[in-house]
Amino acid sequence: MNERTTSLPAVLAGAAALVAAGAISGAPEPPAHGHGAPHWTYSGEEGPAHWAALSPGFSACAEGRRQSPVDIRATSSASLPKLRSDFGPAALRIAHHEHVADSLNNGHTIQVSYSPGETLTVGDATYDLVQYHFHSPSEHTVEGKQYPMEMHLVHQSASGGLAVIGVLFEEGAHNAAFDPVWSNLPKSKGTQIHLEHVKVDVDALLPPTRTTYRYDGSLTTPPCSEGVKWFVMTTPVQLSAAQIAAFTALVKDNNRPVQPLNGRVVATDGIAEAPSR
Repeated sequence: MNERTTSLPAVLAGAAALVAAGAISGAPEPPAHGHGAPHWTYSGEEGPAHWAALSPGFSACAEGRRQSPVDIRATSSASLPKLRSDFGPAALRIAHHEHVADSLNNGHTIQVSYSPGETLTVGDATYDLVQYHFHSPSEHTVEGKQYPMEMHLVHQSASGGLAVIGVLFEEGAHNAAFDPVWSNLPKSKGTQIHLEHVKVDVDALLPPTRTTYRYDGSLTTPPCSEGVKWFVMTTPVQLSAAQIAAFTALVKDNNRPVQPLNGRVVATDGIAEAPSR
């Protein structure tokens, strides 16, 4: 599931947010590397299979029973309210407007951070949008299908609780909504760009159909902390082959493998078409 990662609580500070995130990093995935945080990667001896051994604080990466990401298969919709076009109070409500954005390449992802103001309301719980970041390929899969990319929009409540919206990307038409970010992707690790005159309409980054898969999970980067509310959009968003290539030229293979459900049920407020093979 960073950056302004410095404003996140300690649970995020240790996770390198793929800045996406978290995103230019990962939120519930990443928070970007904190000072003195153990180094971790997506491959080799510091890769996902070894994260728990890198630090006692990363033990949940191996011992946790509610880890993310997951493969989304059979779902239940019995007890969930429908998402309404007026974003009624009982449903998932996304109230995103335009804000000045900062982007950061933290070496794990590319993340875009925001000042407080954008909110996500789930029932009577409200979360502020902190950042969004990207993974390639996708971390979540649907019926075993992996997508070229995934975006994580990381939200945090006043009490420190996390809720993340996941958006899957498929190859298709050019998506102009992402042009402001894609035109300013930081080329070097650790580079932060303040886009003072660039406005990004977060709402335009999301699919028009706002139905979701919902489950309780974790950060997808160390420390793999659990208690994260996940909302993965059932409908993918299209990016052109050129847009996908522009991102993967800078960051790729920054995905944690899917984790066991361990009895968890993925619920949905609407069933999308089965993914094409």
